[in-house]
Amino acid sequence: MTLGRITRITARDIRFPTSRALDGSDAMNLAPDYSAAYVTVETAGGLAGHGFTFTIGRGNELCVAAARALAPLVEGRDADTLLADMGATWRHITGDSQLRWTGPDKGVIHLATAALVNALWDLKGKADGLPVWRLLSEMPPEEVVALVDWRWLADALDPAEARDRLAAKAEGKPARMADLRERGFPAYTTSAGWLGYSDDKMRALVREALAQGWSHFKMKVGGDLDDDIRRARIIRQEIGPGRKLMMDANQVWGVDTAIAHMRALAELDPWWIEEPTSPDDILGHARIAREIAPIAVATGEHCQNAVMFKQFMQAGALRFVQLDGARLGGVNEVVAVLLLAEKFGLPVCPHAGGVGLCELVQHASFFDYVAVGASFDDRVLEYVDHLHEHFPVPVQVRDGRYIPPEAPGLSTEMFAASLDAHEYPDGAAWAGG
Repeated sequence: MTLGRITRITARDIRFPTSRALDGSDAMNLAPDYSAAYVTVETAGGLAGHGFTFTIGRGNELCVAAARALAPLVEGRDADTLLADMGATWRHITGDSQLRWTGPDKGVIHLATAALVNALWDLKGKADGLPVWRLLSEMPPEEVVALVDWRWLADALDPAEARDRLAAKAEGKPARMADLRERGFPAYTTSAGWLGYSDDKMRALVREALAQGWSHFKMKVGGDLDDDIRRARIIRQEIGPGRKLMMDANQVWGVDTAIAHMRALAELDPWWIEEPTSPDDILGHARIAREIAPIAVATGEHCQNAVMFKQFMQAGALRFVQLDGARLGGVNEVVAVLLLAEKFGLPVCPHAGGVGLCELVQHASFFDYVAVGASFDDRVLEYVDHLHEHFPVPVQVRDGRYIPPEAPGLSTEMFAASLDAHEYPDGAAWAGG
């Protein structure tokens, strides 16, 4: 179908009052309100794309303002032309010579870039009649490689090599696509392990998750060490020795503290420790990884661009790559990190949860399995059971595995009524403060 020009781009401040029940609570973020700077791209042809970046409340208005600052870069332009070359479109959006003063590829502008770029990919998927994971999976290798800006990445992975590595996996794509549809993608749950939950609530939620077929559980740590050990013992007691237990410190520790606390928690056999220190401290992560092995280091939720991921990989500073589809600059940069991870032999286990992140990043994992990493080994996608009811195409999870969507787009669209009710500060969810 012909879309015509992009007639309007809107950005809205959408917030959900999750702090009231301490959903999402961790050592760094005690009472978050899951929020989205929500962007809609409208076209003359009547089709619209939807995207967002994720925040946890205050400051969401900054991302909304940044998205509005980016809008003139694509507003009024021909949508079909933009969508025909998404690599060039990404470079156009990230290449404005004045907006790049706040970057490049970092900060509030880059978060807003994710919202706009993801909205364009949602639009492209709908125009082509395909979910984005299939759209990417069915692209020939040279088109996938062309989505990436290689200027600062080619020293670690030459684009010609990336193309060849994709081509080597091409023959098995139909079988893996069928397998994905039949079995789904392995997942883990964080829903039982929030730091603000009581022991009784945590125990009940773990038992409920076990009954639903979950085998991988993540808990928040980073408070008092004795409390962390007590809570970890409860979960380990409930799930037994054969299931995976992961831990997430949400950046709260210094390097020495991370090493000391993980040595104390080692008796509970954690599979990984996530974000054990500042997300910018590549060398700190590398030291932690050396000194707490065989416990693995997982990080990337707050890794702001592909260049940082490249350096984490080069330094041996992480074992699990936890990219975030709204922290990176949208689908294009996610593809870059997937290609780098495959080169370095590292499994990608995206960060999800929040509002809409499960819906968004599932497309990355499905594409990774079909066309890039081509394996389920050590790959699990985060799942949090919050706020999916606000999406026309919510995630589907069965027996602890994500089931791929077949609806066209990026699964990022929210119901209009949900947007109206949760727009800050005047929506009904915020009435009365």
